[in-house]
Amino acid sequence: MLKINKKLLALLIAIPAITGIVGVKNLLSYDSSNTPQQTPQPSVQTPTPAQNTPVPQPDFAYSKEYKRIEVDLTNQRLYAYEGDTLVYNFLISSGKWYKTPTGVFHIWIKLRYTRMTGGSKTLHTYYDLPNVPFTMYFYNDQIPQSAGYGIHGTYWHHNFGHPMSHGCINMRTQDAQTLYYWANPDLQGNQSIHASTDNPGTEVVIFGTTPAN
Repeated sequence: MLKINKKLLALLIAIPAITGIVGVKNLLSYDSSNTPQQTPQPSVQTPTPAQNTPVPQPDFAYSKEYKRIEVDLTNQRLYAYEGDTLVYNFLISSGKWYKTPTGVFHIWIKLRYTRMTGGSKTLHTYYDLPNVPFTMYFYNDQIPQSAGYGIHGTYWHHNFGHPMSHGCINMRTQDAQTLYYWANPDLQGNQSIHASTDNPGTEVVIFGTTPAN
């Protein structure tokens, strides 16, 4: 069982289950009996750097922190940088039923597994997904932590490169795993962790326009 402080427990319990975290038990453990068979067993993979090729850039100013994640909605891709070096280049699926927000964000928590619920039963967009792997929630001054936007692994579809989510950034689980162990906050030997002043989260820059289909 993971060790977390009382402040983290209070924060997680206070977050509504709109698009992300449902209760604190998902941070502490997961029910393997509910884990879909498509989800790979947890393992730390040795990352393979991507080719350092030119990629689209945001059309707004941002700080360009040394380690950062850039999400290109137009081309449905995620780029991870260390300085000016492109380290990873992954296909993603952004928001289809709800828009993925654009702007500059930071990761505020990393969860090895979490349960996600949301959508509308009336509109037939309701979902209840247990044990979503390698989840990294992000926020800024306009998008609060309680909004539940994140980057995470995906076991319920394989249509990457096309919008498929309710606003989050869907990734292949193996790609999300690689990014999870690369990005900050550093896990410090834990499976999940909350960002702090001494261990801040990686910058996430989201830009572009999600395709219509």
